[in-house]
Amino acid sequence: MKRTYLPGILAMAAVVLASNILVQYLLGDWLTWGAFTYPIAFLVTDLMNRIYGAAAARKVVFAGFITGVICSLIGTQIMLQGDGYTYPAVTLRIALGSGLAFLTAQLMDVAIFDRLRGGRWWRAPLASTLVGSALDTAIFFTIAFSGALTLLEPSNDVSWANEALPLLGSGPVAPLWVSLAVADWMVKLALALIALIPFRLIVARVTGTAQTA
Repeated sequence: MKRTYLPGILAMAAVVLASNILVQYLLGDWLTWGAFTYPIAFLVTDLMNRIYGAAAARKVVFAGFITGVICSLIGTQIMLQGDGYTYPAVTLRIALGSGLAFLTAQLMDVAIFDRLRGGRWWRAPLASTLVGSALDTAIFFTIAFSGALTLLEPSNDVSWANEALPLLGSGPVAPLWVSLAVADWMVKLALALIALIPFRLIVARVTGTAQTA
């Protein structure tokens, strides 16, 4: 593993670790603080892809995946108290959804970025992040909370996440987990646009060249 990959690996590990911690803290009715740190993983992947290539980006993704697995294993051993019963901080469904969502979405990001790297500077990071973010959100929330996948972990009661409520408090009626997913996805979309600024600045600084529009 090349030494130059180390900053990317450390950055990805830090993002995954921070997100696993901050996801425990609610922000309003639909979000957690982790929703604002996790999308930075796409920025890290895209920077590695642009500067060092797709192979380097995939190595950083796998480093993040391993970090996430370790966090999930630790989380399964942490027991929380609530509503008169004890439950693990990380359930099997959450661990499975998190791991599959991260790996699938990040590798898709790498593939799309690599395919579009020859176009305008903003097209590859924006397109890859938008597609990857949508895939990540869909996979995670479906596996972790959908009532249709109860067989994955029968002992895990996800009825609270399937309560029928207006979407984001005012839209059509949908399971609660759908509102959580839509809110998460909207944050990812906003941060995908904002991330274009540090992406361009960091690439220009590292490579010593300004990218053309």
